[in-house]
Amino acid sequence: MKGIVLAGGTGSRLYPLTKITNKHLLPIYDKPMVYYPIRTLVDAGITDIMLVTGGRNSGDFLRLLGNGKEFGLKHLNYTYQEGEGGIAEALALTEHFADGDQICVILGDNLIEGNIREAVSEFREQRRGARIFLKEVPDAHRFGVAEIRGAAIAGIEEKPQHPKSNYAVTGIYLYDATVFDKCRTLKPSARGELEITDVNNAYIREGAMTFSILDGWWTDAGTFDSLLRAANLVAAKAGVTETVPAATVA
Repeated sequence: MKGIVLAGGTGSRLYPLTKITNKHLLPIYDKPMVYYPIRTLVDAGITDIMLVTGGRNSGDFLRLLGNGKEFGLKHLNYTYQEGEGGIAEALALTEHFADGDQICVILGDNLIEGNIREAVSEFREQRRGARIFLKEVPDAHRFGVAEIRGAAIAGIEEKPQHPKSNYAVTGIYLYDATVFDKCRTLKPSARGELEITDVNNAYIREGAMTFSILDGWWTDAGTFDSLLRAANLVAAKAGVTETVPAATVA
């Protein structure tokens, strides 16, 4: 299985922090954001990895990550996304890298407390179809939301006003090689992007979608609030109970 980290986009919700750097290079506590999704893949036993980035600061990823030696990798692959065509468009750029293998895709701003090794192992045995990772959240309307019927997913609705469940679709996806055929059939959404939710719903219509519930916390880091939350969660996991020193009274 091959791993893909999607780290493109303009990061407009984090402006002006992203005026001079890519969002995924911003710090989350003591490491750059992009370190965490790479570590998630490596901890799952996936060591053949491609990073998709774009924009004016794409060269900074090479300077930071090199060939991935810090993660125990022998090589790290890169590709470039021009413009903002959405997650599915970025994914489509990796078809040559995937070369018919199963893939694990993770958004570059997604962090988890636990690991996905068991689910990845199960998906290797599954052979065909897709698997997504869900997490129960109090604000499901902010995310793609899975409608669950028994042991199956009936559909995924993107940012619904009235969610049919509290289970958000996280930014970690397992796909077989047909994902690229599905990407080619997509049409841009109202916001002009090729949506990963449409890819997932295509698998659901085929009856080829399974899911896992993530253990521990999960967060993205694409807004100021979630960026701060991510830093605090990582600090707490590291055993740091006070991330900001108490003020000194003169």
